[in-house]
Amino acid sequence: MKKLINISELSKMLNLINIKTQKPSNHIIRYWEKEFPIIRPVFIKNRRYFTEKQVNIIKLIKHLLKNKGMTIKGVKKILKLKINNLDDYDLYSLKASYDKESIRIKSKNILDKIKEIKKHGKKNSY
Repeated sequence: MKKLINISELSKMLNLINIKTQKPSNHIIRYWEKEFPIIRPVFIKNRRYFTEKQVNIIKLIKHLLKNKGMTIKGVKKILKLKINNLDDYDLYSLKASYDKESIRIKSKNILDKIKEIKKHGKKNSY
């Protein structure tokens, strides 16, 4: 069975959090749902759940909107034309830019975990 992620977990994962209340900004994802027909969550007991494929699409949408400064109309065109599947060897393609950001975040998380392990794994030789 595929792992499903609820909307609050997804908001936290994407760092879509209200600064004042520190609560997830689920309304942004619900708005993107309406704008991008490719995002259709699974409803279980009236709660939204997203598959891993949908999560990757939403991450790409967030990257294009927030990091690249594109408009919703522009992102719709890109998703419709599948420009995000451009040649992986083109360093300036949108897909390459998204992948670089994703790899940077993952490597930072790994380094943080290694530092945490080193911190707690050291034994005093006194």
